[in-house]
Amino acid sequence: MAKNAPPRWDRRIQQRLARGEAAALGEMYDRFAALVHSQANRMLDDEDAADLVTREVFGYVWEHPEAYDPKQGSMRAWVAHLTHRESVRRLRADADVGTDDPDELDERVRRATSAARADYIVASMPAPLRAALELAYVQRRDYRQAAADLGVTEDEARRRLRLGLQLLSTARTRPPEGAAPPGYGRAL
Repeated sequence: MAKNAPPRWDRRIQQRLARGEAAALGEMYDRFAALVHSQANRMLDDEDAADLVTREVFGYVWEHPEAYDPKQGSMRAWVAHLTHRESVRRLRADADVGTDDPDELDERVRRATSAARADYIVASMPAPLRAALELAYVQRRDYRQAAADLGVTEDEARRRLRLGLQLLSTARTRPPEGAAPPGYGRAL
């Protein structure tokens, strides 16, 4: 298999969507709906708006399966990018109705993007790293306690925490103007 080839599931689901198989959309929804909804809710801070974004994203996927380009990244990254794009569009549309300052809106979009990116990174990171971070930052364990809880050496617990934090630090990086945030695939 080529190094940049998409996972087999991604290729198959895109082909099935292109043929109009509703079951393929159902499988995709089962796999990615929680990601889409949580990312949209994190960005918009509105459950109803997140529901609308979720419907919009899966509606777009159903109507435009050919828009997915496997060379640009995984299906998961594409769906996350679509969610990000639709959430930003909604933030901007809401600002047009209100009296938000454009600079304030840009800052809201940046904060929402960073928060959603952090959620995406945590959801995508390997389970051992995620477990170490959860013990340290949610349950307030130090690395020694985390090591004992995880059944690993203290050095391994420190390594997992360091790697997890390094991954999370990329959530605050700012993409070039007009580009999609890192990990979200290509800008559309």
